[in-house]
Amino acid sequence: MFKNILFAALFALACLACSKESTNNTTQETENIVPITFGSEQSVTVQGYDSDLMEPFLSRDGTILLFNNLNQDIVNTDLHWALKIDDTTFDYQGIIEGINTPDLEAVASMDLNNTLYYVYTGAYFETLDALYTGTFTTGMVQDSDVVSGISRDELGWINFDAEISADGNTLYFVDGRFEQTSYPLEANLVIAKKTGNSFAREANSEAIFEAINTDHLEYAPALSQNELEIYFTRLTLPLGDNPEAKIYLSQRSSTDEPFGSPQLIPEITGFVEGATLNSDDTGIYYHKKVNDLFLLYYLEKE
Repeated sequence: MFKNILFAALFALACLACSKESTNNTTQETENIVPITFGSEQSVTVQGYDSDLMEPFLSRDGTILLFNNLNQDIVNTDLHWALKIDDTTFDYQGIIEGINTPDLEAVASMDLNNTLYYVYTGAYFETLDALYTGTFTTGMVQDSDVVSGISRDELGWINFDAEISADGNTLYFVDGRFEQTSYPLEANLVIAKKTGNSFAREANSEAIFEAINTDHLEYAPALSQNELEIYFTRLTLPLGDNPEAKIYLSQRSSTDEPFGSPQLIPEITGFVEGATLNSDDTGIYYHKKVNDLFLLYYLEKE
């Protein structure tokens, strides 16, 4: 998701001569898709941690919770981890070692082989890259390096959100365009496939997300194990004094098909972002703003 600490760095950008194109998308309907219903929201406790909890990701085996603290420039945004006790209880383990710096590290995701992907903004103005990867082992990340083949290599465009598929072969990420504003002027979902040690953007990304991407801001993709369900956050423009971020769900029958018309999840209330699925895809976690604190919540399918 887009980060206030990242915005502070991007304030230094001069106005870019980029114009937003109209995206009057045609809705793609997917046949034989049954709408998903959910139960009631449940608050989640992370024992030993009492600060802001944002951008959660539950490992594909369901045992490890990855997250970052507050993403504002008044704090150092780092990646943390916790171990699962039950659906609504985790045990805090600490800051992830090996990658955290005085700059922002956030938005972690991981495949079944414990290959971690995350956002790091400290070298953006030198490299125009913001997505990095490394190997996660018991709270430590080793061999961290940039994810090649993702950046547009254009100043002002930044990939501020991403999630790797369970098998590690597909990266779902966000193209965001910033100018001298505290939020992206554009944010849409994109897909890339792994080729060797790098990724290549899929030529059919626009078609895959035609029913999802709009003139508003779409970000924070979260995939089911089989990649037939995608959860994402949409922030409606213009933002105004009380911006509304909501979580949507879209489905498809095959990974060769586009995602269908998004379904707003009405059971989730308030300002919410950043869904992640549990290990058997029967529920989602997400962060929610409650009395100026971002907390973790859980919602189970019915």
